[in-house]
Amino acid sequence: MNSYTDFSDSPNSYWISSTEETFFPRLKEDVAVDVAIIGGGITGISTAFMLKQKGLRVAVIEADQILQGTTGHTTAKITSQHSLIYARLKNSMGEELARQYAQANESAIHYIASTVKEHNIDCDFVWKPAYVYTQSDKYIQDIEDEVRAASELGIKARCEEDLPLPFAIKKAVCFENQAQFHPLKYLNMLAGKIPGQGSHIFEGTTVIDIEKNPLAAVTRQGHRITADKIVIASHYPFFDGGGLYFSRIYTEKSYVLGMKIKEKFPEGMFISAEEPTRSLRSQNTGKGELILVGGENHKTGDGENLNQLYQNLLDFAHQTFEVIDIPYRWSTQDCMTIDGVPYTGNITPRNPDIYVATGYGKWGMTNSTASAMIISDLITKGDNPWAPVYNPSRFKLGSVKNFMVQNLDVAKEYVTGKLERPDDIDIAPGEAGTVYMQGQKMGAYRDKEGELHLIDITCTHLGCELKWNEAEISWDCPCHGSRFSPDGDIIEGPAFNPLCREGECSNQVESRIFS
Repeated sequence: MNSYTDFSDSPNSYWISSTEETFFPRLKEDVAVDVAIIGGGITGISTAFMLKQKGLRVAVIEADQILQGTTGHTTAKITSQHSLIYARLKNSMGEELARQYAQANESAIHYIASTVKEHNIDCDFVWKPAYVYTQSDKYIQDIEDEVRAASELGIKARCEEDLPLPFAIKKAVCFENQAQFHPLKYLNMLAGKIPGQGSHIFEGTTVIDIEKNPLAAVTRQGHRITADKIVIASHYPFFDGGGLYFSRIYTEKSYVLGMKIKEKFPEGMFISAEEPTRSLRSQNTGKGELILVGGENHKTGDGENLNQLYQNLLDFAHQTFEVIDIPYRWSTQDCMTIDGVPYTGNITPRNPDIYVATGYGKWGMTNSTASAMIISDLITKGDNPWAPVYNPSRFKLGSVKNFMVQNLDVAKEYVTGKLERPDDIDIAPGEAGTVYMQGQKMGAYRDKEGELHLIDITCTHLGCELKWNEAEISWDCPCHGSRFSPDGDIIEGPAFNPLCREGECSNQVESRIFS
């Protein structure tokens, strides 16, 4: 097992390492179901499980293996405490919509708890209080406002002046009756109950388009999954449907170290109010406690030395605990919306049979479960009490302001990314850079064996220039979060075409997203 002290080894998620691989079949022929669900993360699996329980035939279509994306790289806090959110939601959206958001996420906690109990799922589920703390006078009033707002919305919240942490705090907000679990143990059990009676899970099957009349998801191999309804649960929507999601979502990276410490970790889940974010929780591994230390958020593609972000977490850990070993490290990428609330529901009003769920803003365990509950109700009942706050078609002035700030950076990547000519560089083993080959700007990475990998670094999603991520050994898109291997293979969407290698072709930017 790795011990991450210099971060030269590849990342390694505890959740994935501690569960067996899945081996669901590829789609090899056309199929017909009631609901096709594109994406095999927590949203897709939860939605399929709920709909099958209601008697519908479902198909989950996953390009890779289920649960290996953001779901497999979470901190897995089951909480309605999404940092400091409720005072802000009350001010920006009003009390009714803020109450819907609170109720949706509280209900998601209890849905997971009841499902674990009903199906006797061994997934390390435990009830824990959740805390947002501050060490700065600047956030004391924000903490007090959050306690007041959350309490008014029906959440059991209180102020704390002290926490059982090995450092002093100024103030904290505590939410009672929150929880944590092993997400893959939970979801693998749900996934196992989906196939059969006309329902399916397909792995290694990439959907590249959605056709209408009849409604069908089309795979790269040309197979069709015809369905009455389609749910896009692919993290970042690969199909836009005219909803301009590419302009309303941006992506952020964050990082986690999984470590063993000498002392006993205090009871609870913790996160700081101030930046840089510090997230703390424990996980029972059967061989002692694993402590998850997370944080160091940044927009995907930003930042020069990403290994330094892991180092910052390591420095914090050594300042806080007596660290024995660091067997795991991983990163995740989250979709962020411009007003802080996910987009869940009809992808656009003119596509009433296509649904989307995206933009969980780092709080995916409850938001994904709530989204599955909303979509399940919309499909089977036509309504859900929390649908208004999650409505993807909502539009607020404050959202537009935030959109402008975020997308000024995106616009620069379209323009200046193509105009900057890098200095000629000598690329050493383990390093990457940009070079010109016959007038074309290419990404170059030399692996540890000395082999040079040259690819076109124009993102095949919408044409932004990719940035090198040394910590994950990948080319990342700063506009919409697509990630590619050094050889151009897709690691993470929304792009679904790989990059061209040097001398093979030129990247084709996707046009169907606007359909």
